[in-house]
Amino acid sequence: MSYEKPFDGLKVLDMSQGYAGPYCAALLAQYGADITKVEPPEGDWARGLGAVYGDHSTISMTANRGKKSIALDLKNPGGLSVAQDLAANCDVFIEGFRPGVCARFGLGYEDVRKVNPGVIYLSVSGYGQEGPYAGEPATDTVVQAFSGLMSINRGNDELPHRVNHFIIDCVTALYAYQALSTALDARRDAAEGRLIDCSLMQAAAALQTSKIADFHLEGGISASNNAPAGCYNTQDGFIAVTLVKEEQYKQLCLALGQPALADDPRYQDFAGRAQNMDSLGPAVQEILLQHTTAEWAARFKDAGVLAHAVADYGDWMADPHVVATKAFQTMAQPGMGMVPLAQIPGTAPIDPDDPGQQAPTLGQHGRRILSDLGYDDGKIDQLAAAGAVRLAPED
Repeated sequence: MSYEKPFDGLKVLDMSQGYAGPYCAALLAQYGADITKVEPPEGDWARGLGAVYGDHSTISMTANRGKKSIALDLKNPGGLSVAQDLAANCDVFIEGFRPGVCARFGLGYEDVRKVNPGVIYLSVSGYGQEGPYAGEPATDTVVQAFSGLMSINRGNDELPHRVNHFIIDCVTALYAYQALSTALDARRDAAEGRLIDCSLMQAAAALQTSKIADFHLEGGISASNNAPAGCYNTQDGFIAVTLVKEEQYKQLCLALGQPALADDPRYQDFAGRAQNMDSLGPAVQEILLQHTTAEWAARFKDAGVLAHAVADYGDWMADPHVVATKAFQTMAQPGMGMVPLAQIPGTAPIDPDDPGQQAPTLGQHGRRILSDLGYDDGKIDQLAAAGAVRLAPED
């Protein structure tokens, strides 16, 4: 065990699909855990989400790095038996089915704990294991809408918008990883494992807990608490401006060349500016259209104004600070070539020559996983012939 690989030797059975559950398991892998990914014969559905390179999308690749893959048909008695054997021999069990599905396969928490009392069992779902919506399907976009996130993410068109990334899946994975890490630490002094219920709904709420409190206390969606912060057009792009202290508004007005805005009685504090953004916002926007993004960025930096040009991912990867701090590294992934991967805070740097960092092809390690369970070649071939397990060509 080390700070870099504190979960070295930890056996994790990942039966989840999509992003939230798999990314949680991928974080465990980056800290040294041994992850066995169970997929259906057709593969995790995230493999086909978006552009596909080889047999991965970037979604599935980033969520499944560092794992071993076995493809099992759980509707086949032989495939289900293998899954149950894997469950009996893991330290952590991760599933992402709708509530009740695992129990129907004999893989629910009560089933697994009978043969594996110390198991830490993580269930990732849309709405949790109980309640009127427990059986309802949920996706990142659905939960962005359900949780209130879209209601506060309004564009210049004043319409609610989704965050164009799997933000709820990501934060669910992080909360799930936190809960698992805490449980694993506690398990050192406990004989029994535990069930962890982690839902997209609850993770989305936890992410927005201060905004929920604001809504309750203010009787609705609160006004901006740092007006005139926001994203504005320039002559050639966009720049984001923000304030965290009252005196920064005066600095902004001076940098804009408009000291009169600082003296206007309507704009004397955050509350007043928020109430009068219908006049202040357009005034700031009109001024910013007079120069380029680079010119404003330089002027704001000199004036101590908190602002930055709105960058795309190419801008970010080319930024000298990003390069100097090795904020991302490239890794070879079959079917994709060299791909950039953001460094996960706190983890050891990626070894680009380590194939163990790669995301597995479907069923890539099936024979090895079965052999480790004690299955001989004859039994493995029999399972493959019966359609219980799909072996990769090299197997």
